[in-house]
Amino acid sequence: MIPFGTTKGGDDVHAITLAAHSLSVTILTLGAILQDVRLDGIAHRLTVGSDHVSDYDGAMKYHGCVVAPVANRLKDASAKVDGQLHQFEANLDGRHTLHSGSDAAQGQVWQIDEATPKHLILSHDMPHGRGGFPGNRTITARFEILSGPALRLTLTTTTDRTTIANATNHSYWNLDGSADFNGHQLQITAPSYLPVDDISTLVTGDVRDVAATPYDFREMTTLMAGHPALDHTFCVATNRRDLTTCLTLKGRNGVTMTVATTEAGMHVYDGRDTGYAGLAIEAQGWPDAPNNASFPSIQITPDAPAVQITEWRF
Repeated sequence: MIPFGTTKGGDDVHAITLAAHSLSVTILTLGAILQDVRLDGIAHRLTVGSDHVSDYDGAMKYHGCVVAPVANRLKDASAKVDGQLHQFEANLDGRHTLHSGSDAAQGQVWQIDEATPKHLILSHDMPHGRGGFPGNRTITARFEILSGPALRLTLTTTTDRTTIANATNHSYWNLDGSADFNGHQLQITAPSYLPVDDISTLVTGDVRDVAATPYDFREMTTLMAGHPALDHTFCVATNRRDLTTCLTLKGRNGVTMTVATTEAGMHVYDGRDTGYAGLAIEAQGWPDAPNNASFPSIQITPDAPAVQITEWRF
């Protein structure tokens, strides 16, 4: 563990590096950010990251972090939880909620619970009512390097009352270390995806077959930034399930990453706001689930916490 810097709020941030099986990763206590991922023999990092805390306080605030308690968008900054309507911060277009608002877990310094050369456990406590979300909650992120090599992240959210939870890692991937992800190849097993509107990128509530659309990635497809525009959830399952490989990303230089997850959705964002420098791949439940009764539920209770596992294999 080494000092990394200080946030604009005056909180000290530390960096912890794990290394094993030809893979090394660096995680920050700020937002449980996956700041760097490297393979032996490859000169560049595989994620888009920064060596300066100030960047994560600003334009890179979602790069590599654990977004929690609820990733993605909530329409009209509200949702019913256990039959009661809750209002959240309208930080998207002055009307909707994006990534749980400005006081979410990704902007906080997390506690180090356990650290070894191969694994790290960070946690963050969120009090009842923060951001409008019910429940005193603890969010735990366990990073561990496995043979393969692979990096596994287990996100666990516990609560003392019924609430909603849909955490995710928000890393941007560029396997070439290049200026953008053009020329990467992408494959996603999803037979369907969630269409979004043209205003706030909110899901419409429809579930659409990928066949005969630009969003059919069931075969390896070469990517060109902006064609198609990507900020969509791909429906790799209809409920949380056992860890299953869902996505493959291959760089022009031959570096390949497969992603396995327990989650029903694989959200892919093209990073247009950062010049397409990397492809955000976010394993999560379907967005805005509380406001779409047909979507898999993200409600949790004291007896049924959320346990979300994602594994990146190289």
